[in-house]
Amino acid sequence: MSIGKIAPKRLADSIVEELENMILEGTLQPGERLPAERTLAERFGVSRPSLREAVQRLAAKGLLASRQGGGHYVAESLGSSFTDPLITLLEGRPEAQRDLLEYRCTLEADCAYYAALRATAVDKAHLKTAYETLQACYASEGSSNLSEEGAADARFHLAIAEASHNVILLHTIRGLFSLLKTNVVNTIGSLYAREKQTRSELMEQHRLLFEAIIEGRADDARHFAGQHIEYAQNVLSEQYESDRRMERSLRRSGPGMAAETDKSAREH
Repeated sequence: MSIGKIAPKRLADSIVEELENMILEGTLQPGERLPAERTLAERFGVSRPSLREAVQRLAAKGLLASRQGGGHYVAESLGSSFTDPLITLLEGRPEAQRDLLEYRCTLEADCAYYAALRATAVDKAHLKTAYETLQACYASEGSSNLSEEGAADARFHLAIAEASHNVILLHTIRGLFSLLKTNVVNTIGSLYAREKQTRSELMEQHRLLFEAIIEGRADDARHFAGQHIEYAQNVLSEQYESDRRMERSLRRSGPGMAAETDKSAREH
């Protein structure tokens, strides 16, 4: 039997692998600037020429991009499941918002489950910050707007995905982030239009979800995440049907229908 020699791994290969892992796990995020070459070389304990070679190889793969003024950045397009034109197309369609909620119900329930099982102390601190920011939006009812609240809500759910330590779930949620923010804003708007106690309902739902993850109660976390999305689904479904009934009523009472009604009354 012929046995070949094991080729030693080049230093640049190891650097490429480390940077790829950092991108994949979310340590380096889309659009984020890499630390200065000297700083990164010292952190890794490698020579600057080896680091430079690794960065060039990642740039060739499309994972990094250089910008005018210097520096390398993680490619912003990474994990973009939806392009900007498609997002614009989907944002104005109620049925697409409904479909996204159905998708979120399964996706975020799993994120919450794994976050409760795997979240580290650092993850929990990050999640706590995101949760408190969201609660601050709820508390400042008079001054906050739906856009700020939607962004805070989306960041809270993104923090849960990061704590799941499942890179597929994380990058799926990341890719949906822009659409997710819009979906949350539309959902919140419809929820608040329905009933005044909705804000306290949402606060309670997020509290239960947050505490289940922090306390490591995985099954409860999955349950509360699904329950939260289902609540929004039910309200939006009722709102959609209410809007459709109103549209039908307005069509029946339009100018054309009014004329037909007058004609019928004269004939009889």
